[in-house]
Amino acid sequence: MVETAITTKEINSNNKLSIQVSLNGLSFCILDRDQAVIRFFKSIQFEKQLDPVKLLEQIESIYDANEELQQPIAEVSLIFNNSLFSLVPAELFDEDNASNYLKFNTRILKTDFIAHDEIRDEIINIYIPYANITNYFFEKYGEFEYKHSLSVLIESLLELPKEPKTRLYLHASQNNYDLVIIENGKLVFANSFEYETPEDFLYYLLFTAEQLELDPRSFELILLGAITKDSEEYEITWNYVRNISFMGPFHSYDFENGRPEEELSEYLLIKSLA
Repeated sequence: MVETAITTKEINSNNKLSIQVSLNGLSFCILDRDQAVIRFFKSIQFEKQLDPVKLLEQIESIYDANEELQQPIAEVSLIFNNSLFSLVPAELFDEDNASNYLKFNTRILKTDFIAHDEIRDEIINIYIPYANITNYFFEKYGEFEYKHSLSVLIESLLELPKEPKTRLYLHASQNNYDLVIIENGKLVFANSFEYETPEDFLYYLLFTAEQLELDPRSFELILLGAITKDSEEYEITWNYVRNISFMGPFHSYDFENGRPEEELSEYLLIKSLA
């Protein structure tokens, strides 16, 4: 298990806590909203994927070990990063039949709670949060906001200045990535792909481009999340996609004890602080 942490003992009752939860890892971030300074940051990657029960045990252990997480918090934002989702146009969404949108993408249990996020009144992201995790944080903080990670990603990208040229945004995580395609301020495509090898990584990208009749020699591919120029995924993609860049500065916060080396890997966590 690999951990990185930036800590402080300062207490501020106007702090906002954001947490990103996945079966592969956890991230915590506390923002001092009065000073626009990130006072606490911690990221953990698990050696193997956990189930929701063991994931909750990890969360409880982290709270026991970090006194910064015991301080008063004014607002909590929880992000679920999983593949248990489906996007539908808002005009086609019927909340009473939410499970029907998911049943073709994932196995649904009778005990599963189904949630949804509204994205700009145009798109509904229907997904399954981990009920034991939401119950834990509700008992700890009372009411709080939670969203699916893809909702946070799409919302943040739609806020960028409109570009007539088609742009592909690839947000990488451990062994999976979200691919979002935007043209002239409109969402064209969004999906998540799991992969095992760099060749898999490239295949899903090029196959999607082919289906949408996008030329790898002309579209722009912007990378964010857990990917660097030294990664095998970047190197193999560079051989086929001509215009590749990394997301530039995306927030104005300071870090009290220095920025983490791979700040872009926590794009979703930091964007959820807004």
